[in-house]
Amino acid sequence: MTHALPSPERAAALARAASIAIETISGSQWLARLAEALRELDSTWQESADICADIAWQARAAGNSPLVLLTAEYVTDEGPDPVVQQTYRHLYLTGLRYDFRCRSIETLLNQVPLSVLNADPYSWALYAFARLGQSRSDGLAVMERVLSTASDHPKTLHVLLHGVWLGGLLPDRAALLLALVDRLPEHGSNDAVAQFRKASAHRAHGHYRQAYTAIGRALELLPPGELAVHADLARERSLITAAHDLPLLNRNLPDPSP
Repeated sequence: MTHALPSPERAAALARAASIAIETISGSQWLARLAEALRELDSTWQESADICADIAWQARAAGNSPLVLLTAEYVTDEGPDPVVQQTYRHLYLTGLRYDFRCRSIETLLNQVPLSVLNADPYSWALYAFARLGQSRSDGLAVMERVLSTASDHPKTLHVLLHGVWLGGLLPDRAALLLALVDRLPEHGSNDAVAQFRKASAHRAHGHYRQAYTAIGRALELLPPGELAVHADLARERSLITAAHDLPLLNRNLPDPSP
């Protein structure tokens, strides 16, 4: 099952909510304005996740991350409105995710009531990210729980992909990456980040031609101006080249025996 698209009218309203935040992304009011706009729309967890993941990234790039403007209490304390609280939770935890602060995410979500988390698979996915990113195999069970409830929601899948990619010591990590990419719309074929994760998985399996194809596709798909992501993609291409060339270099080394 795939995440159902909203009606054109609702999609336009959500786009306006995002634009409200983007217009003031360098100031101090963008979070409250976004939260209020999503409250008026009574946004679902999927809609909040879709917007907050992108806005938190843009705010971080602008030097105004949610972590600068919010505190941990916005995640753990119960607010007067569940949609507003959901917005702040998504923004703050996503800010932590982009900074790879897995332990902080885990600590905060351990303080959130289960009733809140059970109504918000995206926050559960962030909890899975925190465990997976620390290479903790118990995060795999959390991931499976998310997969059974999130209906292959793309932003949620990307959180899980990010966690598995970060968890370099997880068992069968490469296979997990490929399986998650395959669950994305069109199997991630038009998604630069998905192709980046796919390239990493193929490199780990020693499938260098497939890895080159995937990273090349990622570079072609990446929007202009994403300098930090481009650097990650270029680094992955260098790692593929190095992994491919290493056996050849070892064969050409002189025999150290007397």
